[in-house]
Amino acid sequence: MKIKHLSHFSINKQNWDELILQADNGLVYALSWYLDIITPKWEALISSDLKYVMPVPIKYKYKLPYIVQPLMAQQLGVFGKAPVPAEIVRMFVKNLPSYSYQLNLNHANLYPKSFQMPNYVLSLADSYDKLSRSFSKNTARNIQKAEKKGLKIVHDYNTEDFLKLYESVNRKYKSPDLETMHALITQGLERNIFQIKAVSNKKGDVIAALCYTLFKDRFTYLIPVSNEQGKKDSAMFYLVDHLIRKASGTDILLDFEGSSIPGVAQFYRGFGAVNQPYHIIKKLRPSFLVGRV
Repeated sequence: MKIKHLSHFSINKQNWDELILQADNGLVYALSWYLDIITPKWEALISSDLKYVMPVPIKYKYKLPYIVQPLMAQQLGVFGKAPVPAEIVRMFVKNLPSYSYQLNLNHANLYPKSFQMPNYVLSLADSYDKLSRSFSKNTARNIQKAEKKGLKIVHDYNTEDFLKLYESVNRKYKSPDLETMHALITQGLERNIFQIKAVSNKKGDVIAALCYTLFKDRFTYLIPVSNEQGKKDSAMFYLVDHLIRKASGTDILLDFEGSSIPGVAQFYRGFGAVNQPYHIIKKLRPSFLVGRV
């Protein structure tokens, strides 16, 4: 089997999306329209038998190519119509069209020289009663606290108000520009893959919100935001509990998208989530190309 490198304009995006949809490890980040927004002019590696593909988020600086994981895509890597053996992953990595790369492989990709990162997921196959018995005491206490505060779920919260709330909150981590986020959310909503729900207090003020995706029976906890009042009132505990209640007893997997931050990981584990790690691969990552870490 050979690996072929395709330029952006040589990719048949309809065929690409069909493969991602069929892939056991298919993720929303790998859909062509999603990639078009977060990493314009992305390229691709495709196996000669058309069973495996790998998106390549490539950029150029001083005419030198480099590959770096784009924001808003936790996992990329190799996707396949069949399970992806480690040897296939190795072949794709060997054929990356750059000597400099930093990429997050997906949870189904194994690669020996990589760094493992945590990602917490929760199967919602059981009834809510059974799922809630796995909540930590702290999580159960925070949900009860939110209920006593009289919080309410706001369905179909609009994009503009969501981004205003997002922009108003101080964040300690790097985030994409609002134009990219607006384009991504707008496209996702139009395709019925994204949803936005919010939480309001007794006054009717929105104090927390979540933009999440549903693709291939996988809820992805994509963009959570909570202001100071929302944190005090445990609004995000209330919102996640709502999602679990509504989707319990289904084949849906709730993907929390992280985290290596202890407090955030504790929040996810508090709902009974378990670690489904992914791996990061790096090679020759000079700061003059991709900036300092």
